[in-house]
Amino acid sequence: MSDYTPTPYTPAPAGPKTSTMAIISLVGGITGITVLPLLGSLAGIIFGHIAKSEIKKSGGMLTGDGMATAGLIMGYAEIGLGLCVICAYVLFMIFAVTSYGYY
Repeated sequence: MSDYTPTPYTPAPAGPKTSTMAIISLVGGITGITVLPLLGSLAGIIFGHIAKSEIKKSGGMLTGDGMATAGLIMGYAEIGLGLCVICAYVLFMIFAVTSYGYY
C-alpha cells in the first residue's frame, strides 16, 4: 500500500462580479428613453453615480463601469431633450398667442 493522500479540493477564486447598481442604471436609462421618460432617466442618473462610486471603491472586485456610464449618458440626454422640448413648447405657445392678433 502506498501513502497516497489526495489533495483537498480548493475552488477557483471568484472573479469580479458586475455591480447591481450599474445594471439598474442601464435599465433605468433604457426605460427613460422608451417608457418612463422622467422616472427612468432619474433612476439612470442616480444609480449610475452610485455604481461608479461603488466600482471605484471596490478595488477591482466589481465591474460594470461601462453600463453605469451608458445609464448616465442616456439619463442626462433624456433630461436635456425633455428640457429642450419644454422650452420649444413654451416658445411655440408664446408665438401662437402673440401672433393671433386682436383687430
